[in-house]
Amino acid sequence: MGNPGSNLRHAVPAEPSSFVGRERELARTAALLRTERLVSLVGPAGIGKSRLAARTARALVREEGAEVVWAALASLSAPRGTLARELEGRLEGRRALLVLDGCERLGERAGVLAGRLLARLPQVRILATSQRTLGFHDGAEVFVGPLPLPPEPHDPASRRPSRDLPDRAGADAFRTAGADGCAGAAEVSGYASVRLYAQRARAADPSFELTDHNAAAVAALCRALDGIPAALELAAGRAGRYSPAEALHRLTADPLGFLAEGADRPGGTDLLRAHRLSSPGERLLWTRLSVFAGSFDEAAVAQVCGFGELGPEDAAETLRRLAPALLAEPGEPGRYRLPLSVRAYEARRLAHAPGTEAALAERRHHERCRVIAERAAWLWRSGAQPQARALALRELPELRRAMDPLSEAGPAGALEVAVSLWFLWSACGLEAEGRRHLERALALHPEPRPARALCLAAWLAAAFGPAGAADPLLVEAWTAAVLEGEDTALAYLAHARGTAALWQDRPGEAGDEFRDALGQLPPEPEFGPGREVLRAALAMALAHTGPGPAPVGDGAGDDVPADLWARSWSDYAHALVQRREDRPALARTRLVAALEIQLALGDRLGQALSTELLAELEAGLGHYEESAKLLGAVAGHRPAAACTPRAERTLRARMTPEAFRAAHAEGSRSTLRDLLPEL
Repeated sequence: MGNPGSNLRHAVPAEPSSFVGRERELARTAALLRTERLVSLVGPAGIGKSRLAARTARALVREEGAEVVWAALASLSAPRGTLARELEGRLEGRRALLVLDGCERLGERAGVLAGRLLARLPQVRILATSQRTLGFHDGAEVFVGPLPLPPEPHDPASRRPSRDLPDRAGADAFRTAGADGCAGAAEVSGYASVRLYAQRARAADPSFELTDHNAAAVAALCRALDGIPAALELAAGRAGRYSPAEALHRLTADPLGFLAEGADRPGGTDLLRAHRLSSPGERLLWTRLSVFAGSFDEAAVAQVCGFGELGPEDAAETLRRLAPALLAEPGEPGRYRLPLSVRAYEARRLAHAPGTEAALAERRHHERCRVIAERAAWLWRSGAQPQARALALRELPELRRAMDPLSEAGPAGALEVAVSLWFLWSACGLEAEGRRHLERALALHPEPRPARALCLAAWLAAAFGPAGAADPLLVEAWTAAVLEGEDTALAYLAHARGTAALWQDRPGEAGDEFRDALGQLPPEPEFGPGREVLRAALAMALAHTGPGPAPVGDGAGDDVPADLWARSWSDYAHALVQRREDRPALARTRLVAALEIQLALGDRLGQALSTELLAELEAGLGHYEESAKLLGAVAGHRPAAACTPRAERTLRARMTPEAFRAAHAEGSRSTLRDLLPEL
């Protein structure tokens, strides 16, 4: 520009085309400007800081008649020193609100500029926007985050965004969605990210409507774009070319290609160029951060990214400087994420980095994941199951990347992590994901394949798959375990065979296998469940064998397993005995205790069996409709190879087909906590 004043306006920029979901930030910023002379709006590129500043300034013009001077620093081309003199000349002696938009352009000099202006212009207030903190000791900061997102219901490792909705109707709609979360348009339309996407999509394609048919894809697209307004507008601007599902597919396959189509739109280029305003060390960290699939903290960054010319302490210090330009992980202070677009851009730069930069970063990332998986497994063995589960789920995006057999660590490294996480697949409701990781890595692993991985794959197939699915794996795993001298694996193979027999209503055979498993399992196994779990499995088998000595007592003086997962199965075994001895009240108490643990851990298999036994008790009391609802609530959780529940056989004999189907369907739309007030 010819002179610095060409970037100064005595008017607020035109009303933004859309302003959605910023009501709280707007109110807070306006309130702060009534008491503070300097307020900074800080956040990542494309998050909507400039729009919030414009809306705030416009509100102050209406409420106070404030004079506003807008300085667009992002396009500043004059020498920086002349800007301060120009502003002082324009504002001297006047009462005004000065908006410094894009202070990251000035780097560390932004704080110096703000301090100088505040000192020399006593009647001026400053509203600054920046991807960095200004570094000025006075004033207030408002961190601008993503727009609220619909939750991702089927992934326990997904981010937990705030479910606060701007209106009561939206909140009520979400609650009616039940456990499956965003099932349709009514459930997602209350979220600001979805409202913004729909608004801009209608502007691009007047025929666009948010419907039950496309709501899930719109919600997933908003999550993939991290709720960043500029990215959402880029995607919505092509609604006439791609349906939400097509846009999501293109974004997932090629984030840069998809977003680059709209790079000429406001904010589009900013999403991919945050690193250009950084120092060389910061640019290096931006690139190395792309190895993280999810969130990270200072310790993780120091461990993974702190090598070579950017050591661990330097990496941690650099992260602290970059933190305002990152996405903060909701509910987890000190943890951050890269926006998808930035991560994709920096991952491409890392892949083309000279020398061994990329390979070393990948190896360090995998080693960290291996240690985390082993730490989680140790916590589980030590009886700290909730802590083990929480750690594994928090780090699951990273662990998933480490279980990619095509990564730097290869199939062997992927299997090592997957085996350490056996409890996540077996006891925490992620059995299908565990089988996928194991199957993919085993398919790419050269012969001979490792016994532990084969053993875990066989157990998951026996416990959750259809009848006979585990047979080939059991044979191969037994041979590998013998050749490797893996007594622990041999014990778990007997456990898997016993489980398959139990599901097929062969309790005597199951009991024999469980006894063999206990006989072969070392006192302190290096992986997999401990002896308490195997003892509970044996008790279950014996409880099914009919009259005879009870395998477990009434509970008065029983040893209580320290292993919570084992305790839930022990409670289930007690309930089986008490049902057989016609003590339904005691059996119900035990089953509720088991379910409390199974719900806390996410044990879908345990929930299915405990609930089916509860349904059997209800049917025995003549409560047929309640029994059918319970069966419906866990219909998708039960083992594929298991025989039809006894309760179902009873209900089909006592209820009309229509009545059974109606009650079962109602239960499928409910949760166990809805059906069982004791939980």
